[in-house]
Amino acid sequence: MKRPDSQQLREAWLLFFILGIVMLNFPFLEIFNKTSTILGIPVLFLYFFVGWPSSILVIFLFCYWIEREDSGSGDGGGPT
Repeated sequence: MKRPDSQQLREAWLLFFILGIVMLNFPFLEIFNKTSTILGIPVLFLYFFVGWPSSILVIFLFCYWIEREDSGSGDGGGPT
């Protein structure tokens, strides 16, 4: 499987950043702001407790892949 290049990763980073902002604004929060519960946890809390760690995981993966791309560019990765 071909690894995406650094430019594609940066474009995807921007896309997920905008998606994260949208998911934490009024329309999405209103969708999950219900009185019902899942396993005794209010749906809005569950949305936050699943969505927030998921976004942190996505940020970690993007940072990992961008750093890997930058260090593999052949310049040794050290200061000049």
